[in-house]
Amino acid sequence: MIKVKVTNNSDNPLPEYKKEGDSGMDIRSNQQELIRKNDTKVIFTGLHVEIPNGYEIQVRSRSGLAAKHNVFVLNEPGTIDSSYRGEIMIILHNVGENDFWVNKGDRIAQLVLQKVPMIS
Repeated sequence: MIKVKVTNNSDNPLPEYKKEGDSGMDIRSNQQELIRKNDTKVIFTGLHVEIPNGYEIQVRSRSGLAAKHNVFVLNEPGTIDSSYRGEIMIILHNVGENDFWVNKGDRIAQLVLQKVPMIS
């Protein structure tokens, strides 16, 4: 188990593993935003993290959003480096035929903590 300091500037619950053995934790939107078809939006989460050196957090699409609404993380997997201290923002892209509303509190992506070996 790796400890990651989290600051939550939203009223959403912290990301958590839903079931034992899950590799990703769902992260939620801290805003309401319309993503028109074939458009991209940056969605704020209200979360800041302090990841230990030698690790990253990968941001991945949620399969339900991709399968049901054709909305996915654009730069998948996104990377949150151990040196980053800003707010976690999720870049969502809508390739569907319909506009898509992201509501405050919606689960919009998954976070996966990964060890990152350094190259010498």
